[in-house]
Amino acid sequence: MESNYKNLVVWQKSMALTVNIYKIVKKLPKEEMFALSDQMRRAAVSIPSNIAEGCGRRLQGELKYFLRIACGSAAELETQMQICLNLGYLQSEDIEESLCLLHEVEKMLNSFMNSKKLSSTN
Repeated sequence: MESNYKNLVVWQKSMALTVNIYKIVKKLPKEEMFALSDQMRRAAVSIPSNIAEGCGRRLQGELKYFLRIACGSAAELETQMQICLNLGYLQSEDIEESLCLLHEVEKMLNSFMNSKKLSSTN
């Protein structure tokens, strides 16, 4: 797979999502600084990082593997945002833009994994 991941819209959107998450976690209580906020940053960073790593690999099967990890990180991040809502740390309007971006990224990752190019490999 070509390693120019920076041209992929899914990577670009996941980078924008990561920036949004970094801004959002600043609103969390101080006691969550090394807990929930750290987990959210790690999950967000994992999405574009795994897209990049997968594209840097030379085998399509490896790309698909890293795209699956990115999907898992996206689900993890969505869960963490829901936890923030449930605890009253954030309001719906705080995460609205990030949640929309996250859903876009998830759809794009699924489409990428199911694309004709990758469907012929494991």
